[in-house]
Amino acid sequence: MKALFISDNHGDAAILERVKEGLADQVDAMFHCGDSNLSPDDPALAGFQVVVGNTDWDPFPRVVDQVVGDEHVFVTHGHLYGVNQSLLNLKLAAKEAGATVAAYGHTHQLACQVVDGILLLNPGSISQPRGEYDYLGGTFAMVETTPEYFIVRYFNRDLVNVGLDKRLKR
Repeated sequence: MKALFISDNHGDAAILERVKEGLADQVDAMFHCGDSNLSPDDPALAGFQVVVGNTDWDPFPRVVDQVVGDEHVFVTHGHLYGVNQSLLNLKLAAKEAGATVAAYGHTHQLACQVVDGILLLNPGSISQPRGEYDYLGGTFAMVETTPEYFIVRYFNRDLVNVGLDKRLKR
């Protein structure tokens, strides 16, 4: 599987279009982890599977739960799982769903780790980054999987790999 994860663009439709134009043909699926602040029918969201964030409105789903290739992907914004305090609730929900990849947004901080065989991934905020890597000006992630590894690559708003790649054992 090779999938793209983006989050927290907060109304910036142009960046979603740029990412799609540059990378959509290189991945099997594209997921938006919430806080798009766009209407569900906005053309910028076409091609993305989108979940509702805490600053969005319905009818976006709270969770996208989908099989992509050999992986089971669980996507949510994270605010309903308390990701600012702990990833435990997210991990438990992903485990219950049978997921191998659990992606979330909300914190605006890129992060990835493997816990109990599940990749817990935050692509960061593409438009309003926070934390240690805020100087990058916004990030999103591409995840490629092999039978032995999760390979995570982070990119900036110019679609340039920022050199924070992770090869995480399953």
